[in-house]
Amino acid sequence: MQNRQLIIKTMSKADLEVAVEWAAQEGWNPGLSDADCYYAADPSGFLMGYLDDEPIASISVVKYNNEFGFLGFYIVKPAYRGQGYGWQLWQAGLEYLKGCNVGLDGVLAQQDNYKKSGFKLAYSNIRYEGKGGANSPTDTNIVPLSALPFEQVCQYEADFFPVERRCFLQQWITQSNSHALGILHQGKLAGYGVIRPCRTGFKIGPLFADSNELAESLFLALSAKVTASDAIFLDVPEVNAGALALAKRYDMQPSFETARMYTPEHPALPLNRIFGVTSFEIG
Repeated sequence: MQNRQLIIKTMSKADLEVAVEWAAQEGWNPGLSDADCYYAADPSGFLMGYLDDEPIASISVVKYNNEFGFLGFYIVKPAYRGQGYGWQLWQAGLEYLKGCNVGLDGVLAQQDNYKKSGFKLAYSNIRYEGKGGANSPTDTNIVPLSALPFEQVCQYEADFFPVERRCFLQQWITQSNSHALGILHQGKLAGYGVIRPCRTGFKIGPLFADSNELAESLFLALSAKVTASDAIFLDVPEVNAGALALAKRYDMQPSFETARMYTPEHPALPLNRIFGVTSFEIG
């Protein structure tokens, strides 16, 4: 029997909420405000595949500028898998990002399929799970990020992402029920982190810092924003030995792993200062 024609449309905000719900069903544990934040990055960068009026597949292809994009939310409803619909949507997504270096965090088992589209493995990210409720450090150098000029935060973040993403950053650090903290060293911003509520527990991401010690202070301050009964998650680049040690020191256990891949090449980022990834869906 011939497959019905897949109609591909740019998602509305309501469509993106559907994709986030699919991600939750897949066990990805999205943040409660993720849809709003992601949509701010690129409202045109979310595609939905329809059969008649039924949404059956999603992909995000956020184009930060004409040089760099990030792919995520690649989901096909279970009943429609293996019929070519996902591949059609994948091709449409890559066409939207044509000419860009593209990043993604994919499940390890799909690496070979991503390689067929030109993606190359950079490193793995490991999700660690633990409990919150740490004793808050009495460090006067830890301040709410809102107390600092936004331009200062933008300048600091520039080291950690291939291109500027001001609109997304503004939304991310001010999202509902989250906490965004910075740490100062000699009067200058030397790290920041965000902890946000998710379907289950809370995720810390990003966690950027100029040293292992500063990262640990920020981690404890963020963990202290939730209770000892709350689950917390930290997505750690496996190439950062200090980040792995931090997770293990606080009895966090690995629960999931992704392959960070890029096409055609991975950008030169200071991975030794990335203790927690912002998001598997958007980079």
